[in-house]
Amino acid sequence: MISPLILRHYLVLVLRPWLWFSVPLDPKTLHPNPFVEFARWYKMAWRCFWLEFPDAFCLATFDSEGVPDNRMLLLKDFDMRGFTFFTNYNSQKGKQLLENKSASMTFFWDSLQRQIRIQGQVEICSPEESDAYFQSRSKGSQIAALASLQSQPLKERAELDQLVLDLSSKFNEIDVTRPENWGGFRLVPRKIEFWKARAHRLHDRFLYSLDEQGDWKVTQLYP
Repeated sequence: MISPLILRHYLVLVLRPWLWFSVPLDPKTLHPNPFVEFARWYKMAWRCFWLEFPDAFCLATFDSEGVPDNRMLLLKDFDMRGFTFFTNYNSQKGKQLLENKSASMTFFWDSLQRQIRIQGQVEICSPEESDAYFQSRSKGSQIAALASLQSQPLKERAELDQLVLDLSSKFNEIDVTRPENWGGFRLVPRKIEFWKARAHRLHDRFLYSLDEQGDWKVTQLYP
């Protein structure tokens, strides 16, 4: 019997390159609103059999010396206001975003041969938004948010494991309250670029950018 993992890898190798690579982007079909276009691509990613984490993106920030830093996160929500993710405000990325609000995120869906780059400024989500999402998480994830001093040195793993056990016992019969140092950021975009792979590296690229009147302008770019 062939395992699902082996079958998945086989299908990726045999079908993936031909399923999406030859389909070009037609500028006539691009929606004038980049949020609507993003929703189309995001829906496609979630429907893709080969993508395990369609909501994964790379978040780039800057430290106090202007050195770029990046890491992978999961998108939790998006609407016409921007793209939302959650973290510990005392973490490395949290501190960097509180100091320098410029940031960018990149979605790369290899199986679809598509990429989206988003640049803009972050804003802190309201306490109500952060509370709502925190309560939607599993109790284990809620306790992890309490236990982890994210980005700070940890002497031994046993120290963290014991703290998790203690908190699990403490909140066994009661709800966990969101810690004040944990919540959401929303990236409010000024530029969004949609990229689609084409043969011979002659890729399709379309850049949405805000003009001075706050309207979106679409420009096709060289590969």
